Amino acid sequence: MPQFSARFETSYRVRFDEAGANGLLPASGLLRYAQDVAWQHSEGAGFDRAWYAERGLTWLVRSAQLELLAPIQYGAELRISTEIVGFRRVWARRLSEVCANAGGPLAARLLIDWVILGPRGAPVRVPREITDPLPEIPSLSPLRVVLDGPNGVARRAELAVQRRDLDPMVHVNNAAYVDYLDDSVATAGGIEELDRFPRRYVVEYVASAEGGARLTSLTWRSTNGGWAYRLTDADAVHTELFRGRLD
Repeated sequence: MPQFSARFETSYRVRFDEAGANGLLPASGLLRYAQDVAWQHSEGAGFDRAWYAERGLTWLVRSAQLELLAPIQYGAELRISTEIVGFRRVWARRLSEVCANAGGPLAARLLIDWVILGPRGAPVRVPREITDPLPEIPSLSPLRVVLDGPNGVARRAELAVQRRDLDPMVHVNNAAYVDYLDDSVATAGGIEELDRFPRRYVVEYVASAEGGARLTSLTWRSTNGGWAYRLTDADAVHTELFRGRLD
């Protein structure tokens, strides 16, 4: 029977093509690493994608908080951990910490809430094979994004989902939404804030966008001086897909 330990850690080297024009790993890159290390953790414990497929189960990211504490340049050698720090009936929370080299200073911290779906696409209870071996972990409330406004001037933009944005589940990858947010903030006048440390993102995935979908984004200054972002389906009125804050 698979055995699930609460924590897992591995190494990554930031490739040249993963960095942005400023030579740094963007927030979306950190989210990609955190998603990958979570799957490595699961696979190493015996819960690989085939195990989930046999049971008609799928994990999806529902929300995340990304704290970027220090710049990460291309070529950096990173140690990235993932740890299950909370779970309830149909969802689990993972904490990832990113350090420059083993034992180096903390460069980023990510909290990610995952929800598990059954064969019909609805949330189901996390299998006991996963939860039973874990130590007692306090229950937490899921991360949520509440946007204020828009108050005052908001920038509206239209975009289309590109093939490069899709993952093997044939919908926009979670990290691509963070790129959409960054692009909109930069265009709205916040490009300098995308190079600021520390900074924090809180994002919530409401529904999935598929290939070729036409999207509408709205970006504005929030009351705390940060940025607020909302993404909707341009062809389905009032269908919200994603919302996020950058502080």
